[in-house]
Amino acid sequence: MRTWAPGRVNLIGEHTDYTGGLTLPMAIQLGTTVEYEPSSEPLIRLESDQDPREAWVRLPVDGLRPSADASWVRFVAAVAAQVGPAHGGRGRVRSTVPLGAGLSSSAALEVALALALGFRGSPLELALACQRAEHAAIGVPSGIMDQLASVAGRAGHALLMDCSSLATTPVPFPEGYEVVALDSGVRRRLASSAYAERRSECRAAEAVIGPLRFASPEDLTGLADPLLRRRARHVITENARVEEAAAALGRGDTGAFGQLMDASHASLSSDFGVSTPVLDELASWLRSQPGVAGARLTGAGFGGCVVALAESGGVDRWFPERRHPAWRLVPAGGATSAP
Repeated sequence: MRTWAPGRVNLIGEHTDYTGGLTLPMAIQLGTTVEYEPSSEPLIRLESDQDPREAWVRLPVDGLRPSADASWVRFVAAVAAQVGPAHGGRGRVRSTVPLGAGLSSSAALEVALALALGFRGSPLELALACQRAEHAAIGVPSGIMDQLASVAGRAGHALLMDCSSLATTPVPFPEGYEVVALDSGVRRRLASSAYAERRSECRAAEAVIGPLRFASPEDLTGLADPLLRRRARHVITENARVEEAAAALGRGDTGAFGQLMDASHASLSSDFGVSTPVLDELASWLRSQPGVAGARLTGAGFGGCVVALAESGGVDRWFPERRHPAWRLVPAGGATSAP
């Protein structure tokens, strides 16, 4: 069995998925491949090209507790617990998704592993099972965007995703443009970041004004706490930006799309407090480069990558010395499996 699942880059719509909001990711050509041969033993043994530790998971998996240790072995155990394979096997994992860069290396691993272990169900059920596996592995209450983008990606398109209904709508990606991801070099781990704190703050705001997915800027007056008001303002305005951005991308208006990316980054930095000085500096520098429509942090923040929508081929002009790793990201299809 050979399976493959893509990572994803989020073009706009950050910290909206776990409140049932809107987001606009795209699956990317960088992904994770699992080559797996089932056996009669009740043991999963996997090697990885990115980690010297071999994964040994005895079946059935029972009682996995969340841990801040985000080693890949825990993800194997968590996915196995969701899939419930009757037998073990042996295989190898290879990945081109950079670790900790905000491009969803964990979701790509989860989806590829689930397919390799024999998951049976719809694409949406696969995404939900892998989301539960991530929660079980590291205890971070992350949203569904990463896994659903990996499962439902469509070549040449971004995905307008409604995280309330879990519906996805393909949005054509403009010709002559590409997404460039620039690695800040700052590694972050969600379990040790303020991710769970931000989610808790959103829940506190919703307890006062109702679901943020359906709230309006006028509802913010009901929040007396200025911190909760800022957090809620980001989510409410970000949902609106996603709708506008999807429409702009669909009609090929890259200028309008870039302005919305810039506004998203400003909101994430000032209202949601998940940017860093390095991310702010890199986003500003990218905007100054010729052919760049807009730039913003991507992923949960606190480190990882900044992404830009840019005219194709610009990265070679900007980084002659490659001081920061950079990737051209192409909208790819979703996960696949073959005997």
